[in-house]
Amino acid sequence: MEGTASYLTLVVIGILITVGVGQILLRSGQPFLEDVFQNKESAHSINRLLVVLFHLLTLGVLGMISVIDVPADAGTAQTVVFKIGVVLLLVGIAYGVSMLVLLRIRERRRQQAVSAEIDQKIAEQRRGPGRFRRGGGPAAPENEARTPSEQPGD
Repeated sequence: MEGTASYLTLVVIGILITVGVGQILLRSGQPFLEDVFQNKESAHSINRLLVVLFHLLTLGVLGMISVIDVPADAGTAQTVVFKIGVVLLLVGIAYGVSMLVLLRIRERRRQQAVSAEIDQKIAEQRRGPGRFRRGGGPAAPENEARTPSEQPGD
């Protein structure tokens, strides 16, 4: 009975942690994803997909950890705490990796936006006023006489 009680305790605590962290990710991740994807609808859809992925991965890890044997000299409470600690550690690592990926996506999009803005400014400067154009511009008409100072040098 003691084995079943500790197993159920681990599963219930793991599910509560998973659902709690999943809800935090769902609420807090929305503004971040809107910044990354620049579209509220896409950000919302991706946020929901990421939370589902988080729940599936975490519950899968919880299921695998729940059947791992801990040394026999550990008590029931120590076994449950150890296994919950492993779940929390793996969830934290998965969360950190996903945040790094999203930060890289956001940084890449920002670099693309800055690059596009620079390209646009360069293009505007090239065709803007005050630039010399070949074959046009304020040149002296061909038929008018030039003074000696305006004559090209030989």
